[in-house]
Amino acid sequence: HVQLVESGGGSVQAGGSLRLSCAASGSTSRHARSCMAWFRQPPGKEREGVASVITIDGTTDYADSVKARFTISQDNANNMIYLQMSSLRPEDTAMYYCAAGRKWEGSHCVPDNWGQGTQVTVS
Repeated sequence: HVQLVESGGGSVQAGGSLRLSCAASGSTSRHARSCMAWFRQPPGKEREGVASVITIDGTTDYADSVKARFTISQDNANNMIYLQMSSLRPEDTAMYYCAAGRKWEGSHCVPDNWGQGTQVTVS
């Protein structure tokens, strides 16, 4: 089991930037974290994928709504992943979740473990 802890959320004005961090612990085997991802759940809506990365080779994938604005990155030595968010919009307001998975299907990470989330509010 992988424990995930997000940080870095907050309130920001439209056009601003935030950097989310996710620290992984527990089962940090490469298989348990074959891929990692950021998801978000806007108020009153379903959870949606934002960005994913294959940890072994750095392959990434992004939702169309965040391409060219968000960047997912990883620090495998320290079991961290990040989400750099720029040009933020009010519609980016959501609870953001970090996830770890063993499978990459299509172009998405299938999550097995979730963090508790960090709130991002854009006004």
